[in-house]
Amino acid sequence: MTQRRVTQRGLWFEEFDTDVVYEHRPGRTITEADNVLFTTLTMNTQALHLDAAFSEQLPPFNQRLVNSMFTLSTLVGLSVAQLTQGTIVANLGFSDIAFPKPLFHGDTMYAETVITDKRESTSRPGEGIITLAHTARNQHGDVVATATRKTLVRKRPEEDVS
Repeated sequence: MTQRRVTQRGLWFEEFDTDVVYEHRPGRTITEADNVLFTTLTMNTQALHLDAAFSEQLPPFNQRLVNSMFTLSTLVGLSVAQLTQGTIVANLGFSDIAFPKPLFHGDTMYAETVITDKRESTSRPGEGIITLAHTARNQHGDVVATATRKTLVRKRPEEDVS
């Protein structure tokens, strides 16, 4: 007897709803190693990310800050398994990016997404454009990042009945 198999994937265009908050779990605890590696890999020499002694002398935070580009990347990454794994064609653009509060080493980031718009592509049959409003919160519920992302996603294939 063949067992039924379920493969994790993102949502097809038809499965996205605009009246839903998609919560992405588990969260991600940000470590010093994450921050230093990302910062050095991207050639960002900002001392606020790398130099503890320097950062401790600077108010108002008096400690190193997590690189905001790492925060943005992780915010989007937390949404992938639930929303776009294997169904995305391309990211079309990002806008309205903000970092209202910083993240620090040891903070845990949780992400959620609201679909603010969806439409079928006029130039690419079998695909649609989704606008996602991503929000990241720390373990205290404080918003640490927001971003709007437009993506091109596949429609459900004709042979897919799941």
